[in-house]
Amino acid sequence: MSSPARTVERPAVIRRAPKPTARQWLIHAILFLATAATTTICWIALFGTPEWPGPATAETGSIATHIWLIPFYYANALVDVVRHAFAHPAVLRQGLIFSGSLLAILASHESGHYLFCRYYGVDATLPVFIPQPPLLAPGTFGAFIRMKSPVPSRRALFDIGIAGPLAGFVVMIPVAIAGVLTLQHEPVPAGAMTFNDPLLFRLIAIAFKHNLSDGRVNPFYLAAWFGALVTALNLMPVGQLDGGHGTFAVFGKTGHYWIGRAAVVTMIALSVLGWFWHGSPAWFLFIVLLLIMLRVRHPQPLQMEPLGRARQLVGVFTVMVFVLCFLPFPITFT
Repeated sequence: MSSPARTVERPAVIRRAPKPTARQWLIHAILFLATAATTTICWIALFGTPEWPGPATAETGSIATHIWLIPFYYANALVDVVRHAFAHPAVLRQGLIFSGSLLAILASHESGHYLFCRYYGVDATLPVFIPQPPLLAPGTFGAFIRMKSPVPSRRALFDIGIAGPLAGFVVMIPVAIAGVLTLQHEPVPAGAMTFNDPLLFRLIAIAFKHNLSDGRVNPFYLAAWFGALVTALNLMPVGQLDGGHGTFAVFGKTGHYWIGRAAVVTMIALSVLGWFWHGSPAWFLFIVLLLIMLRVRHPQPLQMEPLGRARQLVGVFTVMVFVLCFLPFPITFT
């Protein structure tokens, strides 16, 4: 009497992804250098020039005249900031510290995704850095990679999605420690914008017995602050964000659907409360992005094998990273 045949899951085939061409390396390097320039200028313009009087503007003329001259004012301001930076090497050095620290966090984040894409044979672009127009904070719209082939398995989806935030978090920790320990305390003027401290920063301050209150931001602190914000936003369990990939891998299609919608409702509530309690519209633009992502279908991995105990533990640790980085109310206007 023969025993019933057992169904054995065949492992997904891992193919070798094509290597980037020299032209692709050049394009991505140019975008990276442009982002380095815009993030450096951002710090110099907004935080590194307390004695800089700002661009000279005409005091007379109609509103229409001033509107037409906006490009001139903008270019004049940019030239003044750059000139000021080269005239004050200490200011330029702070801008470079901010830029280097922030880009190190973003580059490690995207490299985590990219390396695991290479490991699993998923065709993906090199990390794409997006520079902001100069003088805007933080000087970059972030970075991303685009996967151009299907993800072979549930485990691959989990590893690719989670690797980025965890890699960025590891690099962010020493930057955050340097930022907290070098805070200079001074009175906060009325009407100032305050960067609220993530739980990670508060724990660092407790560990080193350092006071966070009334601290004037420095390049390390601000780079780590934006790094924590980016990490938390990417770990939102919505759509094709990193947290969305992890949620789909752990809970499947149905869990991804309902958890994502619960997260969006929570963020809408926090946006309203942030406006009334902190005078900050910080989350409203991100809400629009989340609503768009809800309408984008998440791709199904080719194979949905069990994740295993080790990846479940990594998932729990990733939730802890989100809690350490997430700020319900990032900015307060006093």
